[in-house]
Amino acid sequence: MSTPAPQALPGTPQPTPLLRPALTLFVALSLVTGLAYPLVVTGLAQTLFPDQANGSLIQQNGQVVGSALIGQTFADAGHFWSRPSATGPMPYNASNSAGSNLAPTAPALADAVKARVAALRAADPGNTRPVPVDLVTASASGLDPHISRAAADYQVERVARVRGLPVAQLQALVEQHSQGRWLGFIGEPRVNVLQLNLALDAIAPPAVAVLAQPAASAASE
Repeated sequence: MSTPAPQALPGTPQPTPLLRPALTLFVALSLVTGLAYPLVVTGLAQTLFPDQANGSLIQQNGQVVGSALIGQTFADAGHFWSRPSATGPMPYNASNSAGSNLAPTAPALADAVKARVAALRAADPGNTRPVPVDLVTASASGLDPHISRAAADYQVERVARVRGLPVAQLQALVEQHSQGRWLGFIGEPRVNVLQLNLALDAIAPPAVAVLAQPAASAASE
């Protein structure tokens, strides 16, 4: 003789099936967060900020030559030099952003800075002004596309001599490509090196003379 199934007491909550609402919520959230939200954000970015949304690419003669957000190395004396980069295996490697993590008191950092100062002096022997710090030290990312206004001004006479251009013309070019402080008080005046060199090449072809740029290795700061 079978035992009758126990009866629920009056007022006891009845179990409800959970699979259907769980699946419904999963599908709804997948559509919202995986499809609708990305489409809306991408659409707004392409409409309101198309240049930034596509990498702030710089084009010349219809060809992409770089990005305004990622620096490049320039080694010839007829171009403005970027600051050193500590990325590996080559400087300004956008897939391996990094600093050297050397302490300010590290002997390796001191040696690297001395070598960079010597290279800058050798490239411009008549320039006795103090070397701006950003020309001999790398940024934390290793990808900084800018140098300070002081670093650009420091190189004007060397570039003008190699290119055969008046110093005043290059000073005006640097001024034209200088960016001020954000909102007038955040950050420092700066110059995008790639954009400055492209403008320089547009007014005067680069000379063939090549000098050693301050060394930039993964062991540098």
